[in-house]
Amino acid sequence: MARIVTVYNAERNAITRPQDMAHIRWIKISEALARQGHSVDMASGSLAQRVTGMGVQMAPGLRRVPLSRVRWHDYDVVKTLFHQGFETLCAHGGGDHPFIIAKLGSVVGPEDREGIYFYGEQRREMFETQRDIHLRARYITVLSPPARTLWEETIGTHPGFLLVPGAADGNIPPAGPDPYPPSSSGLRVVFSGNLYNVQPRATRVLSEKLNALGRHLAPHARVFVVGTGDTSQLDPDVVSHLGSVPYERSWDFLHHANVGIVVSAGAFMHNNESTKIYHYLRAGLPMVSESGFPNDHVVTASGLGTVVPNGDMAAMAQHILDAATRFTESERQHAMTFIKEQHSWDVRAEAYRQPLALRPHA
Repeated sequence: MARIVTVYNAERNAITRPQDMAHIRWIKISEALARQGHSVDMASGSLAQRVTGMGVQMAPGLRRVPLSRVRWHDYDVVKTLFHQGFETLCAHGGGDHPFIIAKLGSVVGPEDREGIYFYGEQRREMFETQRDIHLRARYITVLSPPARTLWEETIGTHPGFLLVPGAADGNIPPAGPDPYPPSSSGLRVVFSGNLYNVQPRATRVLSEKLNALGRHLAPHARVFVVGTGDTSQLDPDVVSHLGSVPYERSWDFLHHANVGIVVSAGAFMHNNESTKIYHYLRAGLPMVSESGFPNDHVVTASGLGTVVPNGDMAAMAQHILDAATRFTESERQHAMTFIKEQHSWDVRAEAYRQPLALRPHA
């Protein structure tokens, strides 16, 4: 088995109180690798001043260690998450490690392009990070085939591409107390996710679509947004923002909702998928998704959701009302099992089994 260190960023409390999907993925894939029998450390900035030993045990085979004290070459493998993870590794002196697995979310090109919602200087910096990854990483992990295609067209071929989409937990908490406001009436339609501050154009479009759905659904249903980010553009008359919640508690917002929704920042997402899809379906929550995501097929394959034409919020609202009453308990159970068996974090971790077996000194 390998000794692995995973790294994303130096934020405080990112591991103990994860609230966005980037941090959640970091934790979940680290846990899944530990369940395979590897020794996995998560390099976290929050421990630097408080821990006198090497780390804090989290689960069998998994620890938190202070980022400032990591000796990268003591590990067989360094696994970075997203552009920021690779940048954090390099900033802390680990960029020359001989076995880096660099996982990316959205892959960008050398110029702004449709379907990728990073622009200008931010996009240029991300592209330069990708070029560095291309030179230094043993393996590059992407979410979808279009991401690999874009990489090869703009940077070049790489011998170590891995396809590892998002996922949801294999085992989830049972339904707890109802977290919705006592005053809420009608159907509950939930958008569980973040409106990212780093993508202002995308946030504006998402907010406009959620507001439009709220207006179309009133007075039969209420749209609720659960998550962090810039919610200033949401119309409180038709959309309720319930703030950010700890990951474990977020499942209750799915258990007690009627329909889960996904909307897109544009006509399509070139290579960045929606992780909400896996979570709604794992909870047995009927869902309606605006078309354009690389993992649209999971919605229909689950038997518990509908993909609607992009940009038609009136039609989407009608499908949401239909989804609230159309599905049976057996259909919900089928979708939950489908995600657990085919789209769990343990299933995703299998993609790393062979590369890790090929590491030096295995």
